[in-house]
Amino acid sequence: MCVVGAGFTGLWTALALLRAEPGLRVVVVERETAGFGASGRNGGWCSALFPASTAKLARLHGRDAALAMRSAMRDTVDDVGLVAAEEGIACDWRKGGTVVLARTPAQLARARAEVAEEARWGVDPVRLVGPAEASALVGASDVLGATVTPDCARLQPARLVRGLAAAVERRGGVVAERTAALTIGPRRVVTDRGTVRAAAVVRATEAWSAGLAPRSVVPVYSLVVATRPLPAAFWERAGLAGGQTFGDHRHLIVYGQRTADDRLVFGGRGAPYHWRSRIDPAFDRDDRVFAGLRAAARDLFPALADTDFTHAWGGPLGIPRDWHAAVGHADGLGWAGGYVGDGVATAHLAGRTLAALVLGRDDPVTRLPWVGHRSRRWEPEPLRWLLVNAGLRLMTLADAEERLTRRPSVVAAAMGRALGR
Repeated sequence: MCVVGAGFTGLWTALALLRAEPGLRVVVVERETAGFGASGRNGGWCSALFPASTAKLARLHGRDAALAMRSAMRDTVDDVGLVAAEEGIACDWRKGGTVVLARTPAQLARARAEVAEEARWGVDPVRLVGPAEASALVGASDVLGATVTPDCARLQPARLVRGLAAAVERRGGVVAERTAALTIGPRRVVTDRGTVRAAAVVRATEAWSAGLAPRSVVPVYSLVVATRPLPAAFWERAGLAGGQTFGDHRHLIVYGQRTADDRLVFGGRGAPYHWRSRIDPAFDRDDRVFAGLRAAARDLFPALADTDFTHAWGGPLGIPRDWHAAVGHADGLGWAGGYVGDGVATAHLAGRTLAALVLGRDDPVTRLPWVGHRSRRWEPEPLRWLLVNAGLRLMTLADAEERLTRRPSVVAAAMGRALGR
């Protein structure tokens, strides 16, 4: 078996194959090093979030299929921690749930609507809490309430992905780093070091799929900043003592966690999409976005006013045209991706699913509604550039609109309808 891409999807796939059939010959081809992409650079949320909403999944695939997908995602969060423990991977996995704060009246209205929507499906344990309970969980400023779900663990992603690479090799697989895949096809991968022929090939390249399968996804950058380790006095006020991840209900996504060594890690969107889906190491850093993230973190936690942010990084994630992640296998070629930034847990489910599909095994995961889903292609340039960057700017505008009007954004509602979310 040949897997292209040594990120979470590729390594979970390789590990699942080797755990299912010890002695199987598996090679993972990686242009850079294991975890070079989003798998090693994210904010450490191992969550049950799936890019497509339950309502959208139900419209496309039916209610039962939508609920099965959500249930599988919830189970996957725990399974990541279980397999990491079984393989001896020390990645600081701790399940503390997610707290998404409401800090304006418009955000509070959106939080209430989310809880009502989830209750309609009767499965997701999302609850609305008041300002006192929300502040006890996340001691941020101007808290009016929050939505809380238990279905998330924080972890150190680079340790997890490097641990997965080691586990694959320990079980007899080969991780061929610094090996570029030039063409990928059924049962055959041409690299800059030779050709690999295999019974099945899996493309696990996420944002980099834009270059291998043009217009399948657009690579959009998410950036992250981190503080030095913070003293106990800060955490007494800020909370996050139970391993919670956190964000708020603004439209331009932000996300954070308290690390095992007491740093605050805080990330978000806002970096532009680059012409013709270009990916370049220079785009990993954007001083304007980094400054905005530091300002947003200090707005949430005023005690950070004089605190040093010692680290900053970023990288691309893959967005399909319909915001619907997918996994599949046909005629000797497997694929997975389009996670829209929710890939830490989703990639594990993809790996299990790909392994079952490749081996021809009957498994409930192979009947989930994302299996075999095909998103339509993104528009050609310049329309693609205009659409993606307009969307990013409109989400910023929507947050500004809500600060002024104190009501839910008309702009954001129109965007949601346009995306069919």
